Amino acid sequence: MIKDNTKRFSDRVANYVKYRPGYPKEIVPFLEKATGLTTDSKIADVGSGTGKSAEMFLDHGYSVTGVEPNHEMRKAAEVLFESQSLFKSIECTAEATSLAEASYSHIIVGQAFHWFDQALAKKEFQRILAPDGWVVLIWNERDVRSPFLTDYEEFLHEHAVKYSEVVHRNIDEAVLSSFYKPYTYDVEEMSNYQLFDFEGILGRYLSSSYAYKEDDEQFEAAKKALQLLFEKHKHNDQIKMEYQTNIYYGQLK
Repeated sequence: MIKDNTKRFSDRVANYVKYRPGYPKEIVPFLEKATGLTTDSKIADVGSGTGKSAEMFLDHGYSVTGVEPNHEMRKAAEVLFESQSLFKSIECTAEATSLAEASYSHIIVGQAFHWFDQALAKKEFQRILAPDGWVVLIWNERDVRSPFLTDYEEFLHEHAVKYSEVVHRNIDEAVLSSFYKPYTYDVEEMSNYQLFDFEGILGRYLSSSYAYKEDDEQFEAAKKALQLLFEKHKHNDQIKMEYQTNIYYGQLK
C-alpha cells in the first residue's frame, strides 16, 4: 500500500467493524466453480483490514493469511478470529507481503485495491502466486440508482474530505486491464444491502476515510444534512443501503 494510506482508517476501526457491509455468501461457491477454489487452496487476503473479506472464506472452512499494514485494523481482525485456527495475520503491505514465492493459489483483495501502488502490488502478486493462481478483487459499490443513494452521493460530495479523489470507482476498466495484462479478467455481479436506523447511517458515514470526524468543525453540519436525508428517505425508521458487489477475477501467471 502507498505509505500515506496505511493509517487512513486507524481512528475509524470501531465504526468500520460495526457498520461496514460484509460480502454476499454466494461469493465462495461462485469462486469454487469459476477458479477451482477448494479447501486445499491457500488464500492470501491482501489488505485484509478488520476481516470482512476473510470471514466468508473462514466460514466455509478455508485457511486464510491476512496481510494488513494498519495496526488497529489488523488487531480488530485478530480479536475477531482469535479462536479461529484457520486464520493467520501478518503486518505487511500489498507491495511487500513477506510471503513465500509461488505459495498461494488465490489472492483476495476486498475493498482495498484502490489504496495499493498497483504496479508494485502486481509484481508482488506474481511473485507469491502459484502457477495458474488467481487474483480476485472485490468491491461493495453503493447502488447510486436508488433515490436515497443518489442523494447520499451528493451529500458526500458536499460533506466529505476529497471524496472524489479517493472513491474506488476511480478504478476503471483501463486500470484493471493494465493490472491483469497480458491476461484478461472476468466480472461477476451480486446484490448486497444493509438496513440502518439513523445511528447506523451516521456510523456508516463515519467509517469512511473521507468523512469528517466528530471533533471536526464541519461535522455538525454534515450530521444535520445526513439527518435531513434520513428523514426524507426512511421507511419504518430505517434506510436501505443497497450495493452492487463486483467480483473481478483473473490470473497473473
